[in-house]
Parts: sequence; C-alpha cells; structure tokens
Amino acid sequence: MLIDTYGRVATDLRVSLTDRCNLRCTYCMPEEGLQWLAKPDLLTDDEIVRLIGIAVRDLGIEEVRFTGGEPLLRPGLPGIVERVAALTPRPQMSLTTNGIGLQRTAAALRDAGLDRVNVSLDTLRPDVFQAMTRRKRHDDVLRGLEAARAAGLTPVKVNTVLMPGLNDDEAPDLLAWAIANDYELRFIEQMPLDAQHGWKRDGMITAGDILTSLRTRFALTPEGQDERGSAPAERWIVDGGPHRVGVIASVTRPFCRACDRTRLTADGQVRTCLFATEETDLRTALRSEAPDDEIARIWKRAMWGKKAGSGLDDPSFLQPERPMSAIGG
Repeated sequence: MLIDTYGRVATDLRVSLTDRCNLRCTYCMPEEGLQWLAKPDLLTDDEIVRLIGIAVRDLGIEEVRFTGGEPLLRPGLPGIVERVAALTPRPQMSLTTNGIGLQRTAAALRDAGLDRVNVSLDTLRPDVFQAMTRRKRHDDVLRGLEAARAAGLTPVKVNTVLMPGLNDDEAPDLLAWAIANDYELRFIEQMPLDAQHGWKRDGMITAGDILTSLRTRFALTPEGQDERGSAPAERWIVDGGPHRVGVIASVTRPFCRACDRTRLTADGQVRTCLFATEETDLRTALRSEAPDDEIARIWKRAMWGKKAGSGLDDPSFLQPERPMSAIGG
C-alpha cells in the first residue's frame, strides 16, 4: 500500500511514456520546443511494465493513466497496454492525449485493452487552435475524438484550458458541442507547468469565471461530494441531466486532501505530486537488478514523505523546474 503521513492512499498511477510532444501549446512549452530526454534515460517498455506490475501487485494500484508529453508518440504503446491488461489484478487503464494520432490508433488501443481516453481540445475555432498550439492540426483532433468514440473508448473526456484573450468566450459553445457529440467536457484551470515560467495567477480564468460563463446558457446542479470521491473534477449536472460538465480547480480550489495519485516520469522517477520539486529515482534500482520488493520499498518511502498540499495556495509557490511534458499530466 502507498500511504502517506496524512492517511491518503494512492491507488491511481500516472505513467509518463515520453517527454516529447507534436504540439507546442503556449501554456506548456516554448515555440522552439525543449531539450528532450536522451533515449538511454527513458524507461524501456519492459521497465515500464515491470514497474506498473510492482505497483499493481504489491502496492495497491487500481488505475493506470498513460500520459506524456504525447503518449501516442511512444512506438510500443499498444504492446505496453496489452501487457498491463494481462496483469492480475487487472487495473483500469486510460490515456491522456492531444488526439492527433487517435484516428489511426484508437481501435488498436481498444483491442489491446485500453478502457477510455481523455483528449485535450481548447477551442472549436481552427485559427485559435493554431494560435494556442502553434500547429494546424485542429481537424486531426476532431477526427481522433470521433475515432475514440467509435472504438468504444468511453466515456470520451475532453480537457479544456481557457486562456484570456484567446478562447475565454468559448465555454458555453464548447459545452453545447460536447453534449451534441456525447463527450464529457472538463475545464482545467491553467496551472504553472510551462517551461518558460510565464504563468501568472493574476488574470487567469478561474473556476468561478468558467461557471459564470456556462450559466449564461445552461442550468448547472452540483453533483455532490459523494459522487466526486477522490476525482479532481467537481462535476455539475447540465439542464437536469443526463449530461455533466466538470471543472478542475487546481489553483483556486485545490483537492489535495483527497489526492490518491502517484506519478512515474518517463525517465523512471517517482513524483508524489504534479507540482513536487523533488523526485525519487527508481530507474537506478531497476538497472541495478534490485528485486521487486526493494523497488516497492523505495516507492513506499517516497510516498510516505508526500506533502500535505501542492503549495499553489502559497504566494511564494516554487514552480517545478521540469515542464508538464516531462512530468505527465
């Protein structure tokens, strides 16, 4: 069991498969990209599956989310999914992606055992998409979403970040579109995870702003804490149901007390929080032929030291040195 000193138990593992991405979102990385991890530093497919196996069999992990960077850029992804699906007990598996490669991979990932996907899409307008991502790939994302739905990778969740002066007027249109296409929309407050450290708390679009905008067109009823559990998104029933919309208010309404996550970076480091400034190395133990129980002990010790909160509510918050692309969302 992965328990910390505050009594929280981690049952959800986020696995970053690569730090690379084929978009250059303004809230994540600079236009010129980043210095990518060297291939020898990345975990191999076998190492990833072994660590997930330890987490599932020995540490109580029940859910695995594959992230990046962009996880669809990982050549061995279907094979990793298939091997994790064969573990006993079998964890629930999901994928967070920008959707660009989903049209060609959705069916294969379903056949390998993937349960569902989260797709990032911030706008319905191709020109705004290009301004936010620095790429002309809006149609590819829409086709990827359709392919995921057709493959049965449901519920298909759409993650949206609103940015001042770009797409901050689109919340109601995005929700109407999501309802029409049977996607579950989740708005995420912009977080300080950009490599260029350009995030500013002042002027960010808050959860309150988002809900105010949505209520200009929709009636929203809180779903309630019992339904939410440890999920990061607060959810609202839209116009009496059955559709729902979520808001992940990491900055203005942190949910740290209910956090049940542990994170594994693409180069084999344990992170106890997305905003942690410290990591615990598992790769060295793996490559030193340490037994599974030793690796599990290192992981347990790392999680025991998890801090009470993310620190985002502290004005002196220290932004992580590694960008989101290297950590995994």
